[in-house]
Amino acid sequence: MKILVVDDEPLLVKGIKFNLQNEGYEVDTAGDGLSAVRLARSGGYDLVILDLMMPRLGGLEACQRIREFSTVPVIMLTARSEDSDKILGFESGADDYITKPFNIIELRARIRALLRRSGSVKSERDAPDDKLVAGSVTVDGVRRAAWKDGALIDLTAKEYDIIELLAKNPGRVYSREQLLDIVWGVDYQGDVRTVDVHIRRLREKLETDAARPELICTKWGVGYYLNG
Repeated sequence: MKILVVDDEPLLVKGIKFNLQNEGYEVDTAGDGLSAVRLARSGGYDLVILDLMMPRLGGLEACQRIREFSTVPVIMLTARSEDSDKILGFESGADDYITKPFNIIELRARIRALLRRSGSVKSERDAPDDKLVAGSVTVDGVRRAAWKDGALIDLTAKEYDIIELLAKNPGRVYSREQLLDIVWGVDYQGDVRTVDVHIRRLREKLETDAARPELICTKWGVGYYLNG
C-alpha cells in the first residue's frame, strides 16, 4: 500500500512517515499543494493525507484538483476544528477529516478504514457476490464501482459506501444520523450536514436532473432512501 503525506511541517511529516512505514506502508511526502497534485497525478497511491493550510496551493484547492482526475481516498489534516471548515473539506472531495493535534493511533485506524472501504483492502468475507441494479444505475460490490446507463461513474470512497448501502436496501429510509454512523462510524464527530453534501454530490453524478431526484429520494423530516 502506497500513501502520499503532504504537510508543510517537516517534523509532523517525518513522524507520520516513520509510523506508517513501521506499519508496512510505502510513503512518499511533499510540503505544498502543487507538489501534492503533481505526485497524485502520477498515480500509484492508495491514499493521500493532505494538510489544509499549505504554501503555493492550499489543501482545499489541491484536493479539488486531485478530484478532477482521481478518486483516491483523501484524509484532510487541519489545525482548525470549525464545522464550516470540515464542510468545505468534504465539498472539495475529502473522504475524512482529522484535527491537529491528533493521536497517531487514530490516524492509522482511519487510514485502515478508508483503505478497506475504497477496496484497496478487502477480505473474502466482505466481498459481495452480486451486482445491484436500481433503474439506470448498477453498483458492483466486488469492484466497488457504479455505472449509469453503462458509463462508469467516478465516486469517492464515501460516495460509494452510501450508494451501495442504499442500493442494498431499496425503499428503506435512513436518517442523516444513521448514515453518519454506518458510513463514517459511530465515533465520528462531524456534522450531519456532511451527509447532505455527499448526497448532493451523488445526485449530481447519478441523477438525470439533480434538482428533481428520482433515484436518491428524500423523505422530508426523516431521511434519504433509494427508489429502486
